Amino acid sequence: MKFIGLTGSIATGKSTVAKIFEEFGCYVIDADKLVHKIYEKGEEGYKRVVEAFGNAILYENRNIDRKKLAEIVLKDKEQLKKLESIVHPIVERKRNEILSKIAKSKKDAIVIYDVPLLFEKDMQSMFDCVIVVWTDRETQIKRLMKRNNLSKEEAEKRINLQMSIDKKRELADIVIDNSKDLDYTKKQVLSIIQDIKQNKLCT
Repeated sequence: MKFIGLTGSIATGKSTVAKIFEEFGCYVIDADKLVHKIYEKGEEGYKRVVEAFGNAILYENRNIDRKKLAEIVLKDKEQLKKLESIVHPIVERKRNEILSKIAKSKKDAIVIYDVPLLFEKDMQSMFDCVIVVWTDRETQIKRLMKRNNLSKEEAEKRINLQMSIDKKRELADIVIDNSKDLDYTKKQVLSIIQDIKQNKLCT
């Protein structure tokens, strides 16, 4: 089994690339979806997060208001550490359970782990290799403006809050150029999968 990290920056098209990998028969685990699952009522993470942060983070229907929770932890590093100390071990356990099931059913599986903050959280040593979905800054700005209905200034502000995509490209083992059309991106993904299967990449 190959375990591959997939990352990018806002509006570079990471989710699109993850879907293409899935279309071509790879397994995709989405880190954000694992976190969202943890916050659901009845989950261990839900109970522990509510105990730690109180009822103020809940909607009237008792679901966690992730926006409110984000506001709290982004203002206070200690609160962020507290949240991460609850969430990260549960995410890790759930991810390992999924990996274990995949490994049992298909020994030569290619597993893509879609993680937005892979480099920021210094996770690269976990993987056989890391793929970065890159696009030039101008395309990134245009896509974000269109997607979120933002002005150019607002889009640039959001992009500047993250590690630059060019810096991530430097740290990557493999780069997918997602600045052109979908067919161009698909060809790159297919070529990467073939090279991984032939042990030319991620060895």
